[in-house]
Amino acid sequence: MAGAAPARVRVEPPLEVAADFESFYEIESARLFGALCLICGNRHDAEELMQEAFLRVWERWGVVQGLASPTGYLYRTAMNAFRMRRRRLAVAARRFVRREARDDLFDQADARYLVDRGLAGLTPRQRAAVVLTELLGYSSGEAAESLGVKPETVRKLAQLGRDSLRRTLGDTDG
Repeated sequence: MAGAAPARVRVEPPLEVAADFESFYEIESARLFGALCLICGNRHDAEELMQEAFLRVWERWGVVQGLASPTGYLYRTAMNAFRMRRRRLAVAARRFVRREARDDLFDQADARYLVDRGLAGLTPRQRAAVVLTELLGYSSGEAAESLGVKPETVRKLAQLGRDSLRRTLGDTDG
């Protein structure tokens, strides 16, 4: 095998590299939006995250276009924005639970356990409606926009969720 020719490696050209930001946006926006819809579960949040990610990339386009993978940077930026939103939501939920300040730490732990258990017993749509309207203070219109449903649907889901929480928590006097 001393005279054998070295194996030829076929190198694929990059898919499509955009020369300017507008071209980059046209190439990547539909794929990023689809991925974010799957991650977020709704179009509204996906659109907001996509806009935020593209804005950050546009602000740094001079550096980003020279990277080995501007698309990878775009997706990482979008995922970082998604994680930051989730963290902010978790902080808001913790503040809401802490708002009911008690002196007894055991009572606080019991209350958190009951709220967690009650929320876990709701359907995902009811839980989302209750969290948005009760914990975060969104109006039914704002929550409806986030969930991609009508305000009436949010009000009904939140009411069903609250009723279920009352049953779970033992508060039947409404």
